[in-house]
Amino acid sequence: MQPKHRAALSVEEAIETRRSIRAFQPDPIDRADLEEIIRLTTLAPSARNLQPWRFHVVTDPTLKQQLQEAAFGQPWVGSAPAVILITIDMEDTLARLDELVHPSLPPAEREKRIRSIRADLERRTPEERIQWGMIDASIALGFLLLAARAMGYGTVPMLGFDHVKARQILNLPEHVRVAFMVPIGRPAEEGRPRHRLALEQVLTYHG
Repeated sequence: MQPKHRAALSVEEAIETRRSIRAFQPDPIDRADLEEIIRLTTLAPSARNLQPWRFHVVTDPTLKQQLQEAAFGQPWVGSAPAVILITIDMEDTLARLDELVHPSLPPAEREKRIRSIRADLERRTPEERIQWGMIDASIALGFLLLAARAMGYGTVPMLGFDHVKARQILNLPEHVRVAFMVPIGRPAEEGRPRHRLALEQVLTYHG
């Protein structure tokens, strides 16, 4: 038998079988599984390796009910065993530049890169920094959905919620942006079949 925290599906299988799931079994999620899903998610590409994403796993019933209200009553938020919130914290990112720049670089080059990144971020407005972080968070979301599916879990990615209320519910600083809400658990439904444009409608070769 495979350990709980090992993926049971290949990448191809996870992609082809992932569905948005809105009905979940009530069983709690093993913490080792959650941590493995997040670990795999943090391997997502990140511009300049800034890794601005932060992850908040909510299992408390009261908090989930509050998040459901912030999500305009969507019931799967409250009924899922856990809800993962992907947030963007560019202030923490700025404070960790020394940790983020690769340690294999020569010291002088590391210092030069740190100064360059700091100057680039500091010349941007807070909202521009958030937009930078949102791109990385979006890529991380895709990794999270596939990692969860590969380990037998269902998810539904959500943008339809009051982002300010979600931040306040988790008592996060004002500069933190809640990017996505992801209810997660063992599926209690198959989800709708996919409906996609044909490949020739979205693919163009040049050359």
